[in-house]
Amino acid sequence: MSRIAMVQELRQTWRDYYQLTKPKVVALLLLTAWVGMWLAPATASQPGLMLIALTGIGLLSAAAAALNHVLDQNIDAKMARTQRRPVATGRVSPQQALAFALSLAIAGFALLYEFVNPLTAWLTLASLFGYAGVYTMFLKRATPQNIVIGGLAGAMPPLLGWTSITGTLSAEPWLLVMIIFAWTPPHFWALAIHRRDDYAKVNMPMLPVTHGIEFTKTAILLYTLLLTLVCLMPYLVGMSGLVYLIGSLGLNLGFMLHAWRLKFGIDPKQAMQTFRFSIYHLMLLFLVLILDQQWFWRWN
Repeated sequence: MSRIAMVQELRQTWRDYYQLTKPKVVALLLLTAWVGMWLAPATASQPGLMLIALTGIGLLSAAAAALNHVLDQNIDAKMARTQRRPVATGRVSPQQALAFALSLAIAGFALLYEFVNPLTAWLTLASLFGYAGVYTMFLKRATPQNIVIGGLAGAMPPLLGWTSITGTLSAEPWLLVMIIFAWTPPHFWALAIHRRDDYAKVNMPMLPVTHGIEFTKTAILLYTLLLTLVCLMPYLVGMSGLVYLIGSLGLNLGFMLHAWRLKFGIDPKQAMQTFRFSIYHLMLLFLVLILDQQWFWRWN
């Protein structure tokens, strides 16, 4: 094998293992965990702790993603959206992916346990099992409410961020968990509408498959209304101020507008447009929380 071929093979291997971690998903999780850290008391004096905690949470989140590749390899190989994933194509064997996932999980848990606190380590590990075990292995294949129930595992990062700084559980981060919990169904169902035939092909009981596309569109619209109400709670309990209230209302109005167009419009691309907007919605919503806190401390 020539040197150029070896370099190309190494690059492809690196890309495959990088893809196993679902970096875009993990990045969004880390953003919400970071916001949970910033909202916790005494954050400003602990930047080193924040970095270590984000690394540990990221490693365990990446491990959960890699386990998902292993557990869903047969399904992934049949779906257009996922058929080019490393394990589905055989570029990475299930054994290699499993070993990679376990290495990430052990490293992440050890880092959190030793240098952050045991509570955060165990909660993050529980989230991994909730996603890879309960959701991927059971709920995903058992009920059309899979994403509703299983969404709790993906909603935990703000709580993990909070506990990494404080070492205790409090009511405030649970409000952030509730926001992500309410956001997850309309976010994922929009994608499920777009990929409805793929899910039907593998007998996955996603809501558009079991209850139809029109029912799912109605559910998305109703959930965006629920999400708007849940997003008001940080302001109503005094956790945030006017900057967050205005930003939250604007972002949720945009989400409801996309859901309305999805329900009553005729654009076949609207499902994916709604899905993409939902990602920006969550990112910006949590960033607005940070901006609100900075504004509050500047003027108080």
